[in-house]
Amino acid sequence: MNPTVSIAVILTVGQNLRVDCRYENKTDNPLTYEFSITKDNRKHVIHSTISVSENIYRSRANVTMHKNLVCLHLQSFTTSDEGIYMCELKATNDYTGNQIRNITVIKDKLEKCAGFSLLIQNTSWLLLLLLSLPLLQAVDFVSL
Repeated sequence: MNPTVSIAVILTVGQNLRVDCRYENKTDNPLTYEFSITKDNRKHVIHSTISVSENIYRSRANVTMHKNLVCLHLQSFTTSDEGIYMCELKATNDYTGNQIRNITVIKDKLEKCAGFSLLIQNTSWLLLLLLSLPLLQAVDFVSL
């Protein structure tokens, strides 16, 4: 696995949070992941194939995977969900270690833009554009 892992956060109008974690997998080995949040100096597992998710997130969280993108979807995002979000990825049988990126998410710090909010870290503008296209298309479709 390439050590370049990017992370971006999108907050939609309906207050659903999406954390996108982009990676490059140089093997055909299956990918394992863990999305967690650290708040009050304690790690809380939101969704994972590595360990057990906490009950308070199970009904609100799901993960989708598309090619080199793993997306956490967290419904009903509130200020109680603020904290440091972590995306941890590992290719099965890859002994070079887990690839980890984190990002601090504070609801009032997210900028409103065309129906969604975006916070980005270690991500190219091209990736940002590609991640935004489905949302922009959804906004255009709704306005028709």
